[in-house]
Amino acid sequence: MKVHKSLLGGGGNALENRKLLNFWARFIIAIANSLTFLFLIGLLFFVNIKEDSRDLINILIGSYVAVIIKISDHYFKDRKETGDEEK
Repeated sequence: MKVHKSLLGGGGNALENRKLLNFWARFIIAIANSLTFLFLIGLLFFVNIKEDSRDLINILIGSYVAVIIKISDHYFKDRKETGDEEK
C-alpha cells in the first residue's frame, strides 16, 4: 500500500504530520510578520504622513525589529525540537 505524502501533512505517521504542520504554521507567522515590517518601512519612506504619525511608525518599526530577530533566532538557532522523541 502506497502512502501519499503532501506538503501540508497527512499520509505519514502522526509525529511527521505534527512536525510538518508546525513548520507551516511557523512559516506563515514569519511571512506575516515580515510583510508587516516591510509595510511599515514603506509607510515611513514612501508615503507623506504627519510628523506625529511618523513618530508612531518609528516606534512600531523598533518593536518589529525585535520580532524579526526572534523569528530568525527561532529558525537558525541549533536546537532540538520539542516532541522529537516518541513516547
